[in-house]
Amino acid sequence: MSLTLSVTEYVKALEQAGLLQKCERIEKISSQISLVTYDSREVVPGTLFICKGAAFRAEYLKSAIDDGAVCYISEIEYEEGNTVPSIIVSDIRKAMPVLADLFYDRPQDKLKITAFGGTKGKSTSTYYMKSVVDEYLSSIGKGESAVLSSIDNYDGVIREESHITTAESLELHKHMANAVSSGIDFLEMEVSSQALKYDRVLGIRFGVSVFMNISEDHISPNEHADFEDYLSSKMKMFALTENAVVNLDSDCIERVLEEAKAAKRYVTFSCKDKSADYYAHDIRKDNDSIFFSVTKKAEPAFEEDFELTMPGLFNVENALGVIAAADIYGIPVECIREGLRKAKSPGRMELFKSADGLVNAFVDYAHNKLSFEALYSSVEKEYPGYDIVGIFGCPGGKAYQRRYELPQVAAKYADKIYICAEDPGPDPAEEISEEVAKYAKAAGIEYEEIEDRGAAIHKAILEVRRPTVLLITGKGEETRQKYGTVYAPCRSDADYTREYIKEYDESPHHARK
Repeated sequence: MSLTLSVTEYVKALEQAGLLQKCERIEKISSQISLVTYDSREVVPGTLFICKGAAFRAEYLKSAIDDGAVCYISEIEYEEGNTVPSIIVSDIRKAMPVLADLFYDRPQDKLKITAFGGTKGKSTSTYYMKSVVDEYLSSIGKGESAVLSSIDNYDGVIREESHITTAESLELHKHMANAVSSGIDFLEMEVSSQALKYDRVLGIRFGVSVFMNISEDHISPNEHADFEDYLSSKMKMFALTENAVVNLDSDCIERVLEEAKAAKRYVTFSCKDKSADYYAHDIRKDNDSIFFSVTKKAEPAFEEDFELTMPGLFNVENALGVIAAADIYGIPVECIREGLRKAKSPGRMELFKSADGLVNAFVDYAHNKLSFEALYSSVEKEYPGYDIVGIFGCPGGKAYQRRYELPQVAAKYADKIYICAEDPGPDPAEEISEEVAKYAKAAGIEYEEIEDRGAAIHKAILEVRRPTVLLITGKGEETRQKYGTVYAPCRSDADYTREYIKEYDESPHHARK
């Protein structure tokens, strides 16, 4: 769903937002704008073309004009664009959501959007919320809700694997417009620090946002200069929020609560602090399920029991934030309970077991210090006496602190780790592995470097001789691996694990090497 408007209407919107610097010759554009895009490959006749990004090159603009762009928007003028009118703005990133709002007719105003922010737990919580909302929608005869996450996207029209936590504003608005045109009422999404820092979600109003936690991550020349930049970027979510839900167990909680005042109102949740508005207690594992009770203080108060069939004691924290969010929307407790019981997150805590019970392989997206600490410590509690083996890597070009943090966390709990490729991007995979190995050696944990993830998973599974938990982290159900600037197709960690456990089961014990 998009509006066909004149270029003067876009100019007026930019002027009202205080972003317009000047515009040249726009009165010469007689046709309506058919598309707004920054991707020269998408251009059609009548396109309003956006010049944005550090990697932007003037030839992209020339290509866009050749394919029918009638005007361009930029922070600077380009000689290559002198054959068409131009609109010059002071901040192209702030301009993009203004343009997207107008072109897609503010679809966010027609949706109940739940946003999840924090260092860990965003994707799991997003899918927990989707399961709860879908349970509710099913109970009133409606179809499923939309989701935008680091795992995949569904908007009623598009269902695709995702490769970025929060897309650029034009893609976000397109997804929201698709949802609206498909008759969808609810949308659940992850919101990254980069999306907040670079204004991708500017102008969107979240019905509920859930702040999970904060820990140092994404500190690099390409992301955040320091922790303060990372934290302050995360905090921007509250100013975009009607109802904020805040985890009292988070680090920096005094700062977080102060920032939460920017929301229209906020409530709190905790697994430790009884003063929280939503307090989880009596957390226990029984067979393959996790049970817990929740006390809600505010009226209408309740005391309810819940069950998670997805492994990981740490997931109670994720579920608790979802319970608070769903309660704010007025979703019945019965739907919340059943939605959480059914909830699964693709590539999150997927458990694969061998027939003899010795191999217990978890495939999970855990990829930073906070998520590693939660995962490894939980497994140590849930599987006493088992060997713990980690299989992971670190990305290239960002979050450099993970290269020393992850082996240090693993060394506290695991018996051995395999270091493999994990989206090395611009950095040589072997250099990343060598750096991780240096810190693993210093931490005193046994390690092995095997660049190919499939080979690392294969060896780890086939080497098992006693009760063992394998933690295969970082890629989950992803089917592409980033080398340089190219995403190369690959099999998912889950696929590898299924195949090699089957091989383990079918191989006689004496033949295993």
